[in-house]
Amino acid sequence: MGEPTSTTFPQEIIDQWSGSGVDLPSLFSAGNLGRRMGLEILHASPEKVVGTLPVEGNTQPYGLLHGGASAVLAETLGSVGAMLHGGPGRIAVGVDLNCTHHRGLSSGTVTGTATAVHRGRTTATYEIAVTDERGRRVCSARLTCLLRDAPEGARG
Repeated sequence: MGEPTSTTFPQEIIDQWSGSGVDLPSLFSAGNLGRRMGLEILHASPEKVVGTLPVEGNTQPYGLLHGGASAVLAETLGSVGAMLHGGPGRIAVGVDLNCTHHRGLSSGTVTGTATAVHRGRTTATYEIAVTDERGRRVCSARLTCLLRDAPEGARG
C-alpha cells in the first residue's frame, strides 16, 4: 500500500494540544478500520482535512470502489476536523452522514477533502469531496458531528 505518511498539523493545533500527553497523529488518525483499508490522513486542521484511500482492496463484487469505503473516508476526515475544532476537552460523535456516489472506479487512489461548513459550539458540519486521480468527483458527502465534553479520564 505504499510507505506510511505522517499527518501535518498547523502550528496552532500542535500548540493547543502540547502538554496534553496526546500523540496527535495517533489520536487523529483513521483508526483500526482506516488502517485495514489503507486510509492515510495527509493534512488535518479544523478548517480542512485531506486523506487518501486506495481503490484496490476496497471494492465491491463488481470490482468497483465500494460506496461504504467512500463513506468511511468521508466520515473519518470530517470527524478528524470536528475533533480538532472541539479541542482537547471535547469529543466529536458523528450523528448524520450523507453520501452521493457519482462514478465507479476499479483502480487507483481516491482523495478526500473535508471542508468545514459549520463549526459551532455543539455541532460541526463538513462537506467532503472524494475525487479520483484525475480530479473527477467520485462521491459528495456531508457529515455532521455532535460535540460533547470529553469524559474526565479522556480529557487532553
